[in-house]
Amino acid sequence: MTYDITQREGLPPEMRTLYRDLPRDGWPDHPGFHKATRQWMGAHLGFRQIGALLQTETERFLDGETPEDLYAERLGAFGGRLVGNLHGHHAWEDRRFFPELEAADARFARGLEMLEADHVVLDERLDRLTRQANRVITLETLDPAGMAEEAKPLRDTLEGLNGFLERHLTDEEDLVVPIVLHHRLRG
Repeated sequence: MTYDITQREGLPPEMRTLYRDLPRDGWPDHPGFHKATRQWMGAHLGFRQIGALLQTETERFLDGETPEDLYAERLGAFGGRLVGNLHGHHAWEDRRFFPELEAADARFARGLEMLEADHVVLDERLDRLTRQANRVITLETLDPAGMAEEAKPLRDTLEGLNGFLERHLTDEEDLVVPIVLHHRLRG
């Protein structure tokens, strides 16, 4: 099983030790499933939702359902929110949350390294998204007719980013939440 996010199809089996005893469907009822963990997962849900919204908005623009100025405004607002919040969230995880988890359960050091490697790839994808979105937004005033051609590769970037986020966030949750529950952290 590969740890490379572009090739893996789920959390590697050797990283599912606690997950087997603490599966996802039991998390909400677990006495260690505290507000902090729900909020962390809520942030993940928000990333998924904003990514899907951006992809939908781009499709609507390309289908002629949204005018250039409204699309540029939404792309700037929601794209900026997604990129900024993801960078902040993952910086916090890498600097504070993941080291706390590794200190609590050294068996998961490789999983945490895998997630940190995902964050490096995520940064590259967010940089690409930012460059492409900025180009589309700039064309709204310089060449509105040219926006659609630039929005097509942006749509593909968003589709790839959303798939990436789904894989990464699901793997991250499947690794992290059982550690938190098992060790009664974050309460």
